Amino acid sequence: MEDILRLSKINKSFPGVKALTDVDLTIKKGEVHALVGENGAGKSTLMKIISGAYTKDSGEMWFDGKVVEQTTPKESEEMGISIIYQELNLIERISVAENVYIGRYPFKNGLLQWGEMYKNAQALFDEFDLNIDAKAIVRSLTMAQKQMVEIIKAVSINAKVIIMDEPTSSLSSKETESLFNIIRKLKANGVAVVFITHRLDEIFEICDRMTVLRDGHYVGESEIKDITKNEMITMMIGRELTQQFPERSSEIGEVVFEVKNISDGGDKVKDVSFGVHKGEVLGIYGLVGAGRSEAMRMIFGVDPKVSGQVFLDGKEIKIHSPRDAIKHRMGFITENRRDEGLFLRSSLSANVVMVALNKIMKNGLINYKKEYDATDGYIKKLRIMTPSNQQKAMYLSGGNQQKVVLAKWLFSDSDYIIFDEPTRGIDVGARREIYQLINELVADGKTIIVVSSDMEEILGISDRIIVMHEGTVAGEIKKEDFSQNLVTEYAVGERVDQA
Repeated sequence: MEDILRLSKINKSFPGVKALTDVDLTIKKGEVHALVGENGAGKSTLMKIISGAYTKDSGEMWFDGKVVEQTTPKESEEMGISIIYQELNLIERISVAENVYIGRYPFKNGLLQWGEMYKNAQALFDEFDLNIDAKAIVRSLTMAQKQMVEIIKAVSINAKVIIMDEPTSSLSSKETESLFNIIRKLKANGVAVVFITHRLDEIFEICDRMTVLRDGHYVGESEIKDITKNEMITMMIGRELTQQFPERSSEIGEVVFEVKNISDGGDKVKDVSFGVHKGEVLGIYGLVGAGRSEAMRMIFGVDPKVSGQVFLDGKEIKIHSPRDAIKHRMGFITENRRDEGLFLRSSLSANVVMVALNKIMKNGLINYKKEYDATDGYIKKLRIMTPSNQQKAMYLSGGNQQKVVLAKWLFSDSDYIIFDEPTRGIDVGARREIYQLINELVADGKTIIVVSSDMEEILGISDRIIVMHEGTVAGEIKKEDFSQNLVTEYAVGERVDQA
């Protein structure tokens, strides 16, 4: 196949850090190419150089046979390069069609042709078998539907190369298959797709070739058919990963955290009840829209509940806001880290201590040495890739941002911690470190709930699994009964425990 995009000896530095060193990348027409590497390996930086969001320090880039100097995002788009970021870039208060054609609205005699825009947008969604109304307001869509809008937006500009950064991170298995069908159609039309994911099974299912980056350096490339998963992991992390889920031997005690009949008064969460034992990791699984995250948000006081009770050590507690939950030693690692988990414009250290300022204050003044020492400890413990503890959170990679959110709740000394999609956007090596951290927290007597849409993860990390379907608890599965088929039956509503 003919090359559509080629980069040679690309270098990029930021203050205090060398992000890319002599990186090479070749993308062929009509192929799905995986860009693989740990968090902080340089994947996002390289993609932003291709899309024109960043300027390379040195190196050469060719697109469709022509040398490309520095470009802007608009110029890259006009050439035929489209990028879909992991953190979606949609305007919530306008329609789907307006988002698809933003900056390219059809005008005639100075008037916007609304009918033509809606018709063309709807035709694109119909072409790819997506049940999305082009006239719907974006804020009314699910996260998975918003992801599909971003993809159709990229398709609408007739892109020759589409870069997808963690496109399946918020999709169910069914929605992921819909995305893969779109990718196959794009491939058949000669469009090249650069696919960035930490879910290695997806690479083997949809990709043709891969390029590996490590610590900002080019490691190598391979045809997918010529490499095993273990070989890929070794290339990524520079060492062999022998066991993804570390063993845990903590003793499971009595119920210390209990939820009874939590409801939102609508369709998202209906009479959800469960208990968590001391020394146990309780997994919460369900397809997108099952109400997992919504239930956790109500428990923590982020969203209001219409009814239901929360008990700690047998005593009912009243939670009307996250502040109330924090007072009761609860922590919540939210799925939406950028909007709800971090102050993006604040330093890494300020984010780490924000929930527990009392630990570093004396006579109303912050002891910055304590703040910096605590943060440096978590940087080392969690292997956060940053030039210093004063780096702004907005400049960290997605996976490293997730680690900062983890550090924040660890510093708060929470006894009851909800992990909502704890490894979303995190590489395979760092995932194991987070699993090990969860084991250590349980061994220290913490009570842990893990919400995940990753089947392998929920089976590997949990002691017991609660499966949700359409806002209710469909079933409970004990460790000795774990199986992917059983979890799936509950998740799709084929099996429901009788009360």
